[in-house]
Amino acid sequence: MKTILKVIVLCFVVVFSLTSCSKSKSSSAKKIILSENWKVQQSSKVLADGASISSEINNAENWYAATVPSTIMGVLTANGLYEDIFIGENYKKIDKTPFDDSWWYKTTFDLPNLPSEKNILLQFEGLNYYANIWLNGQLIASRDKIFGTFKVYEFDITALAKEKGNILAVETFRAQPGDFNTGFVDWNPRPVDENMGIWRPVTIEINGKVGLKNTAVQSQVNTTTLEEAWLTVKTELKNYASESVSGKLIGKIGEAEFSFPVNLNANETKEITLTSKEIASLYLKNPKLWWCNNLGEPNLHQLSLRFETGNNITDSEEITFGIREIETYFTEEGHKGFMLNGKKILIKGAGWTDDIFLRDTKQSLETQLQYVKHLNLNTLRFESIWGTSQDVYDLCDQYGILAMVGWSCQWEWNEYLGKECDEFGGIQSETDINLAVESLSDQIHWLRNHPSIFVWFLGSDKLPKPELEIKYKDLIAKIDNRPYLLTAGTRTSEVSGPVGVKMNGPYEYVSPNYWFEDKVNGGAFGFNTETSPGANIPKLESIKKMVPQAPLWPINDAWNYHCTHSAVAFRDLNVNTLNLENRYGKATNLEDYLMKSDVLGYEAMSGMFEGFRARIPKSTGIIQWMLNSAWPSFYWQLYDYYLLPTSSYYATKKANAINQLIYDYATKEIIAVNESLNSEKNLKAQIAVYDFNSKLLKKETVNFDIETITSKSVFNLGDFKENVFLDLKLFDEKGTQIATNFYWLSSKKDIFDWEKTFWGNTPLKEYADFTKLNELPTSEITAIYSEKTVENNVELSVQLENTNSKTGFFIYLNLLNEKGETIIPVFWDDNYISILPNEKRIIKCSIPIDLMAAGKTKLVISGWNVKEQTHLLNNK
Repeated sequence: MKTILKVIVLCFVVVFSLTSCSKSKSSSAKKIILSENWKVQQSSKVLADGASISSEINNAENWYAATVPSTIMGVLTANGLYEDIFIGENYKKIDKTPFDDSWWYKTTFDLPNLPSEKNILLQFEGLNYYANIWLNGQLIASRDKIFGTFKVYEFDITALAKEKGNILAVETFRAQPGDFNTGFVDWNPRPVDENMGIWRPVTIEINGKVGLKNTAVQSQVNTTTLEEAWLTVKTELKNYASESVSGKLIGKIGEAEFSFPVNLNANETKEITLTSKEIASLYLKNPKLWWCNNLGEPNLHQLSLRFETGNNITDSEEITFGIREIETYFTEEGHKGFMLNGKKILIKGAGWTDDIFLRDTKQSLETQLQYVKHLNLNTLRFESIWGTSQDVYDLCDQYGILAMVGWSCQWEWNEYLGKECDEFGGIQSETDINLAVESLSDQIHWLRNHPSIFVWFLGSDKLPKPELEIKYKDLIAKIDNRPYLLTAGTRTSEVSGPVGVKMNGPYEYVSPNYWFEDKVNGGAFGFNTETSPGANIPKLESIKKMVPQAPLWPINDAWNYHCTHSAVAFRDLNVNTLNLENRYGKATNLEDYLMKSDVLGYEAMSGMFEGFRARIPKSTGIIQWMLNSAWPSFYWQLYDYYLLPTSSYYATKKANAINQLIYDYATKEIIAVNESLNSEKNLKAQIAVYDFNSKLLKKETVNFDIETITSKSVFNLGDFKENVFLDLKLFDEKGTQIATNFYWLSSKKDIFDWEKTFWGNTPLKEYADFTKLNELPTSEITAIYSEKTVENNVELSVQLENTNSKTGFFIYLNLLNEKGETIIPVFWDDNYISILPNEKRIIKCSIPIDLMAAGKTKLVISGWNVKEQTHLLNNK
């Protein structure tokens, strides 16, 4: 897919205004984002250096148009170069030598209406990896000092800056082997340019005598009553003047305004910490708390902060924050868990990745965070501090998605870092340690106002060296108040003891009973920080974008190249095919392979999430590896690179419904789960068992109560001597159906070869037999639909009815545009469903109205044993 980098920000934008200030006061504060009007070119094609580059500044023929943030490959693909590189094996044919050269970024900007008393700062929030920086012909920083993907750099340019015609030129150099770059480990090929470029925003800040920096709001909540909270406001004040300054720090949160006197000596920097002891209004009664998805509203608040001296506002900031309390605990078995506002929560999430060339847009990020919320997940793990801006973290705040943020195992293995790593990874020398600590400090300061971020990851596969851990620990204690994890794996630090989480796999297919039966590795106990049942095959329309049209089938090297790029495993679809054939029968053609892969993936993903939910409170967290893909892929994704959901997407959504009934593959019990903040009374479970001929074998109704955030057994299904369908329906005390679940179960069990377990997976030695599904007779399904417009969306309601005596199995609903392409994003409340004889189901979805074309949008209904039907929607 050709992605065009769009940054919806004007080149010169004042980020905040001082609307709360008296009109009689003048303001020196201004913030300008330099995002547009950039140009990029390879150094060997530019006959100039930073001092003389102004002579070529208007020579557009030799330069590529660019925006910032961007990487060089992001710029080049946006300019039409490197088309079709994601098809087949084309990517590995790219010539990498141009990126051995340095590349220039250049722009011009004006600074009109500068105040008489001013200080002008130039800030780079992210450069990758080395850079020389020139302003108006002067070298202001060189690559021997400017290096490190996660460092933030700030320069006082007051003496160099002009009101008109400023020329900023940045020569960037790619990371070298051994450099601590951002990276994709084995998930996909390495970016050919190593993501070199100005990958995060560039800003100009103008203030008066005194500037504000590193403003943060921290909260403490009475977790017993949730009826009071205490805020702490921190900021740094810097006096740029050569004489002392007296003034007031003035803040406003909601309707409450406060003032605090401050005296600064000449050129002094002072950290101010304000609590409810100094400012009474920082104590809150009945605060609106920030909750994660499905627990409550993610309420956000604003702090307006400014410094006034005399009749002038020298600087100001606007901070968005949330009021919430994060705590950790250990289970009796020694597994770490997390509490939000005093409530133990099951972490249910997936691993995030940015686009391979860091080309995510506001729109693509918005869609993906909407997906996460729709999936009933509550967490994202950012292995690597992803994001070319804070947009993705802003969206996590907005949608109530907890964020685990930290370093990647890219830095811990020889083959990915490019230098020798030991038991502590690659951060070894004093220079390395200092860079890591400085980088972490910059990132925490950059991100710490996001309530969604609940833990910092200081390592991934390995522990940091003890001396590095001590420095990390001291740093965090000084500047932040949330917990950290030293590693994602089961390790014990000589400094701080057991970490309390695990990362023991699997990453490849395991049948759903694995999660319920395994007691040693990745099974449903404790906190599994990354794991997956393997491949997630996209829909055919996506495969056609990544595999050459001929041959699409059978599976070939073009398919395998789009699996992972691990050195040791997951490099093809052999495991997926092996399990598919043994459990569902050999595929007869491509369409049959894709249908069976959908069923295989749905069943596997359901089992993983359901296993951890059924084992609450012994399970404390589960992170699916992964959520998305950096490039077109067949592995580790709930929706594909083109943002088209896989069958595993809807398996995840259903498995994580707030209230749900779950079949326990190990004990054969029906487990009820309640993850709401309220205890539930007088619920009713309806349990029905059918053979594959749709004959009813058993039907039971169970009434029960269940406490908040827990699971309990409500029924034991017992053994069955033949393959069956299991239909579960959950009703609230008013008799309203609030959840459904559906299983196909084999009388022949999946049996694991536990002795052959390795970190990738545990293979099966005997397989469940679902081949009789291939003999299901055709089921007749009718569809009646209705549409209505609600604000900017079309709300579609589809009533499906099974009009005969045979179960309609694995029915898929899809919306196509006039080109025959799936409309995205579309949010079905359920999909890949099965409908019992004479049953009706109403399935709803919401579609952005601008994606609908009147009389041209098609609703397509298909399934395992259902004849495909197409309906033309009115879209009125």
